[in-house]
Amino acid sequence: MAVAAPVRARDLSAIEVFGVAERMAKADHPDEALRLYEALNQDQNADVRAEARFRKGLLLASLERYREAAIAFRALLDEQPEASRVRLELARVLAAMGNEGAARRELRQVQATGLPEEVARAVGQFDAALRSHKRAGLRLELALAPDSNINRATEVRTLDTVIAPLTLSEDARAQSGLGLRVSGDAYWKVPIGRGLSLVPRVNTLATLYRESAFNDVTATGLIGFEVQREHDRIVPSIGHTWRWYGQQAYMHSDMVTLDWIHVLGRRAQVTTSLGAARTDFPRNELQDGALYTASVGIERALSARSGISATLTASRQTARDPGYASAAGGLRLLGWREAGHTTLYASAMVQRTEGDAALALFGQRRREWFVNARAGATLRALAVHGIAPYVRVGYERNASNVALYDYRRLTSEFGVTSSF
Repeated sequence: MAVAAPVRARDLSAIEVFGVAERMAKADHPDEALRLYEALNQDQNADVRAEARFRKGLLLASLERYREAAIAFRALLDEQPEASRVRLELARVLAAMGNEGAARRELRQVQATGLPEEVARAVGQFDAALRSHKRAGLRLELALAPDSNINRATEVRTLDTVIAPLTLSEDARAQSGLGLRVSGDAYWKVPIGRGLSLVPRVNTLATLYRESAFNDVTATGLIGFEVQREHDRIVPSIGHTWRWYGQQAYMHSDMVTLDWIHVLGRRAQVTTSLGAARTDFPRNELQDGALYTASVGIERALSARSGISATLTASRQTARDPGYASAAGGLRLLGWREAGHTTLYASAMVQRTEGDAALALFGQRRREWFVNARAGATLRALAVHGIAPYVRVGYERNASNVALYDYRRLTSEFGVTSSF
């Protein structure tokens, strides 16, 4: 008896292959369905490729393979940034991954495209109900970091003081170097009531050099309550920060913080942050005191591909010696744009700092202008399993009337980070 030959994907039309894939998924054979969608992703017809990526993302999301789903949706949006439905599904996946900030950003960008009223209502309802479903999260970045001034030091050899000219040692002046930069953060969310969670979290930043005298490591541990309401998220926290410089304790502080995010219309949100800390400097007790910080910023989507934010900052540092006490205020601007498979960003900051009193050695109080400009790109086209390479460059200038604090700095990073 003759046996019929098996049906091959190339013997079927695209519509028929979609039908087979859907039946495979419903029959609990998702891997076979995913392989068919991947085959359709090679089709010459752009509409077929787009539909295959979309269905692949939906299937991966239903399997709770959220990172893979996000990659599929992002690849489709790189080609069709105005695809509102795709961006909405990406927002849902990001929320399920625990990345609420990125999910809200996608919602603001989808609303910036102009939606039919019924779709806008659905998006608004999702925005109001958005929650971080992931109980735990971890983010890591690793980079090589060439730096023209790793110790943020002056370039002058001699300082004028009230006593006599002071000649600086080599390591007290600007040093260039190639560092290994490691950063990361982790959290664990414990629901304890309706719209209320206990959230312990840690973050760290380390820049390591061949010369360990310039190693700079900071670690912070916080525990807080997250209160989630329809248009607001409020997080009061307490915690501790440690900083080591040159393998020795440089500073540690106890702190309390309050973060508040408020959704403002369909395209924007306002972020407010307040903090107070008691700081101790083991190497110089005259710097011990309190640090108070405040910031308020607004972030707005301009289109499906771009957005901007502006943030006002203020700080107040007290100290045992008024010469080390200061007040500062500044403005930070940020813009980003998706260009194909690349996410671009640029930022600029300007800050004014005024010292309380004259430093004993220099006979004058500090008066400074600090300027910082940065730009970077994340290359999603080269991503592997959701990890993408990135490049960042930056320039700093601290123009101070006290030569010891006057410096310039060029920085760069070449590393890898999560794509989302």
